Amino acid sequence: QVQLVESGGGLAQAGGSLRLSCAASGSIFIIDTMGWYRQAPGKQRALVAVVNSGGITNYADSVKGRFTISRDNAKNTVYLQMNNLKPEDTAVYYCNADNVRIGVRDPMFYHYWGQGTQVTVSS
Repeated sequence: QVQLVESGGGLAQAGGSLRLSCAASGSIFIIDTMGWYRQAPGKQRALVAVVNSGGITNYADSVKGRFTISRDNAKNTVYLQMNNLKPEDTAVYYCNADNVRIGVRDPMFYHYWGQGTQVTVSS
């Protein structure tokens, strides 16, 4: 079993910054992709940014130029630096680990979510 533990959410003013962290622990052999999704009230969960084990990133258009995703493969940790925050960034942010192998003898790929962390941006 793999656990994702998020930290760093909270309250920020518009134009401010926050940094989210997500550490994966447990039976981990390989994690291909780690990233962040968010869900605002009344909306579906949507991609914010993801990064694969090779460092290739993908961002939602709404956060390009403001958010930066990074990853420490040795620590199985992913970070999201959020700058120039806007009220529309307010949401619960979920960490995601995709295409996870939990052992060399298990050929299956697994998918995990964190519990979510609230980010609130005031105008």
